[in-house]
Amino acid sequence: MTGLVIKNTGSWVDVRTEQGEVVQCKVKGNFRLKGIRSTSPVVVGDYVTFERNREGTAFIDNILPRRNYIIRKAINLSKQSHILAANIDLCLLVVTLREPVTSVVFIDRFLATAEAYSIPVSIIINKVDILSDEELAEAERLADLYKAIGYDTLLASVTERRGLEALPDMLKDKTALLAGNSGVGKSELLNMLVPTARAKTAPISEAHLSGMHTTTFSEMYDLPFGGRLIDIPGVKGFGTFNFEREEVSHFFREIFQVGRNCRFGNCMHLNEPGCAVLQAVERGEIARSRYNSYLNMLDDEDESKYREGY
Repeated sequence: MTGLVIKNTGSWVDVRTEQGEVVQCKVKGNFRLKGIRSTSPVVVGDYVTFERNREGTAFIDNILPRRNYIIRKAINLSKQSHILAANIDLCLLVVTLREPVTSVVFIDRFLATAEAYSIPVSIIINKVDILSDEELAEAERLADLYKAIGYDTLLASVTERRGLEALPDMLKDKTALLAGNSGVGKSELLNMLVPTARAKTAPISEAHLSGMHTTTFSEMYDLPFGGRLIDIPGVKGFGTFNFEREEVSHFFREIFQVGRNCRFGNCMHLNEPGCAVLQAVERGEIARSRYNSYLNMLDDEDESKYREGY
């Protein structure tokens, strides 16, 4: 039988068939994706086939070809990948400037990875209701920066239900991934969009002003206005996987575009003569934060690098 993976707890995978039946399945122990060493061979959003054995237990035996997926380096197994979700039309990346602070390096790493796997991203800068005037000005500057690059960016307060009016039209009839650090308000946003989800929420850790995990597994929800939303556990770090240093600039839209004017075709935008990117950074045409994130990703050969800098 064929179905869509709508929930993955690690032990069991829920698959919804074309007839609407939800079947709890196991994944065969030796099941691995061809060519990918992954800690998560079957993920929410996958279309799979499964069979029941004589005892009635269902086992997934094949993943149908994926249109796309989003992937990061596994935290504890740096040579392996962790696939977050598959067959995605849009990522909603929720970030905050306070309680907790989302680093621009995290944002840019996520955007670059989504760019590499051809997944559009919209950014939601949440919790603007708790920002000081100075912090709100910084949030507006950040929103303008990413809008200028081409990413839809919303300034919002999920708690106060404002700044999110565009979401139904953005999400209608799409399969969207809800992602971000723990504590940025993803569960609150999920509950707003899907009231029946009743996702758990938790206060920020006062000791570290960081989020505490409330989502412990990945699950897909049907949106009441059409479409689906995939909720995943909060992501702390975002280690890029299988990126060649020479191609990193391709996934920074503005760096790639300006880089076409460099004197040398293989310019790495470090200290080469005639580098159009360096000139654009000096003129303020490319944000220095984005250029620093690019340099940070070039250093990923240092295995501990991606775990730092939050």
